[in-house]
Amino acid sequence: MTQLGTFERVAVRDIWTTEAAFTKWLAQAEHLALLGETIGMEIELEAVEKEVGSFLADILCKETTGDRYVLVENQLEDTDHSHLGQTITYAAGLDAVAIVWIARHFREEHRAALDWLNSNTDPRIGLFGLEIELWRIGDSPAAPKFNVVSSPNEWTGTVEVAGRELTDTQRNQLAFWVEFKQYMEENSAIKCSKAQPWAYMTHPIGQSGMHLSSVVSTYSSVTNKSTSGELRVEFVLENAESKTHYAALEQRKDELQASIAAGGGGELVWYMKNSVRMCRIFVRRDADITKRAEWAEQREWLRARLELFDAVFRPVVAEL
Repeated sequence: MTQLGTFERVAVRDIWTTEAAFTKWLAQAEHLALLGETIGMEIELEAVEKEVGSFLADILCKETTGDRYVLVENQLEDTDHSHLGQTITYAAGLDAVAIVWIARHFREEHRAALDWLNSNTDPRIGLFGLEIELWRIGDSPAAPKFNVVSSPNEWTGTVEVAGRELTDTQRNQLAFWVEFKQYMEENSAIKCSKAQPWAYMTHPIGQSGMHLSSVVSTYSSVTNKSTSGELRVEFVLENAESKTHYAALEQRKDELQASIAAGGGGELVWYMKNSVRMCRIFVRRDADITKRAEWAEQREWLRARLELFDAVFRPVVAEL
């Protein structure tokens, strides 16, 4: 008969005697990855003990697919009014951020306060309440687990389009991305941003200022007209070093093209304008998003090339 172990809860203070010790542990990349997975964002460390007004945020992170910041406030006790006040201060003084309050236990009044703030503050601000737990089986090392007790209802990090009537094209794009996101969750390891009524959806590639994009557009990059549409999968550079990194990638143009072609991805298009920071490398094909009967095939085309781009570009950009 198979012998099974029993979960045993471990007191957080048995592992971390101080909040500073917990902060040091959480700031490590593999532990931030666990936090990011819990809140649905891919994040990387920017600073520890970051000054925000008259306070010091325990950890400041940044989303790898854009310019959204994540502030983390740690508390290895039950939540209290002091930390709630700091959370409100951060929300009032910063734009386009997620604020994560981690505690051993959330009092009901503090959980309700976060829920109220998420419903009544700027939609670019998202507040998360997480409880930290530790568990072990027998003599195994203690394993951490984050439980979400409060989160934004619709966390997008952008100004919502609510209150503005969508065009037919936007409705089609939103419906396509809703189905595409579900399809990717069931069939691929590639992570997707929230479905929006836009031409694109972003996908993290593990480096700040770089990401993949899938595109369903009514505009053709070949004819420069909006009378026909196209699908694209793009590798996007959009930070201060974009031009430098783009030039470095151009030095490996033949190698990258060979890898993409070998995977059936097609011909790479290289796009850079001196007047804008963003640079793109992409593959494309003609497509008509208004033909819903073709969406299944279009989804498959995007998935295959997203996975190919991730496999080819992820190890390359890690070297930049």
